Amino acid sequence: MAGIFNPNEVVIKAGDTNQMVDNNLINGKLIVTNQRIYFRTLNEETERFNYEILFDNILEVLYFGKGFFSVKGITIVTRDGKNHCFPLKRRDEIGQLINSMY
Repeated sequence: MAGIFNPNEVVIKAGDTNQMVDNNLINGKLIVTNQRIYFRTLNEETERFNYEILFDNILEVLYFGKGFFSVKGITIVTRDGKNHCFPLKRRDEIGQLINSMY
């Protein structure tokens, strides 16, 4: 993953996640840095699905998966009206971190 970060950018937390794109499940990592949130795919074939969310573009962070057997994660609502859903095992930890950043 060298070369994808900005100068003075530091990874604070990262977690395994995936995204549904055009009915395809894309596996990747959700990376929280001191400058942004970054979704990075695990395979070169799916690199076109990499994207970033800047902190000043975040409107709200919502938690999903309150049930015992349900998938847990966060939804990041951006100011352009998009919802970015990330299933995460460490949902609470990463969600609280993001909430403190924007």
